[in-house]
Amino acid sequence: MIQGNNKWLVVVNPKASVGKSEKDWPMIRQILVDEGIEFDDILTEYPRHAIEIVRNAIVEKGYRKFISVGGDGTNNEVINGIFTQDVVPTTDITMAVIPIGTGNDWRRTFNIPLEYDEVVKIIKTGHIFAHDIGKLTYYDNGDTRIRYFLNAAGTGLDEMVCHSTNIMKQQGKGGTIRYLISLVKCMLTYKLTRVQLTIDDELVFDDYILNLSIGNGRFNGGGMMTMPNAIPDDGLLDVTVIKKVSIFKFAANVKNVYDGSFIKKIDEVKTFRGKKIHIVSIPPHSLKVETEGENLNNSPFDFEVLPKAINMVIPKETVQKPKQKKYRFKKKNN
Repeated sequence: MIQGNNKWLVVVNPKASVGKSEKDWPMIRQILVDEGIEFDDILTEYPRHAIEIVRNAIVEKGYRKFISVGGDGTNNEVINGIFTQDVVPTTDITMAVIPIGTGNDWRRTFNIPLEYDEVVKIIKTGHIFAHDIGKLTYYDNGDTRIRYFLNAAGTGLDEMVCHSTNIMKQQGKGGTIRYLISLVKCMLTYKLTRVQLTIDDELVFDDYILNLSIGNGRFNGGGMMTMPNAIPDDGLLDVTVIKKVSIFKFAANVKNVYDGSFIKKIDEVKTFRGKKIHIVSIPPHSLKVETEGENLNNSPFDFEVLPKAINMVIPKETVQKPKQKKYRFKKKNN
């Protein structure tokens, strides 16, 4: 086996945030140099390229430390590169993030700043957090596929909005306002789907859904606190289900979605938590899923948590996550 490489490998997605990553990378690179961080760097050239880069870097070149430069989608590809290799345990690998992308939802749970010099200082300090990882099994033309995620996944309206937003990104359009426009348009056309939700072998929900979110982190959809209960190292995945709700009621509660209070203020919202989650749609295969901005294929879906599976670099003051403890709620019944 190739000996470990002590340098960081910086994986840069030049397309992130509609090209902002490519524009800002020379500045970020200089900050890394000025802070004395030893690194090599590589730019991705096409979708899912980072998965190949990271996997090969571990297997063939011995890298054990990675910095993701981009958005949540870039983070997701780096994670999947790490978790689709079998040369070293994933707990031997450390990952840091320099956020640039449109959503940047993972970094919100840990209050990671957007200022590049501040983020690089955090990386240099090197406080490590043993982070849970989500594992998703889904179907693609009848074949099972696996996808790992750091922060969150979603189905129903979430996946539909993600698809619409990704089309706009391909057209050079992005940002929170674009996401909200997509959200309103999709709410007007989305067809409710019946879902059977089983958590840790117990059927907890059987009804029509507008949206269903699953994750380790509290935020999804560009700053919406869709899973305010989530704690990224508790060995559990949090689930938030929104049943049928009028667009007027949802619009009246948009502020509450961003601060997480909507789970108490909207009766149609149910929250759950578990280690293994099974989702069946009726009719079968009628739902698709997204993980951190990546649209994937069909239900049924199986989620499981991989506890403390990777070392993430986060700010020192959030290592203990004191503010998150208050979000430990009991599971609600349907």
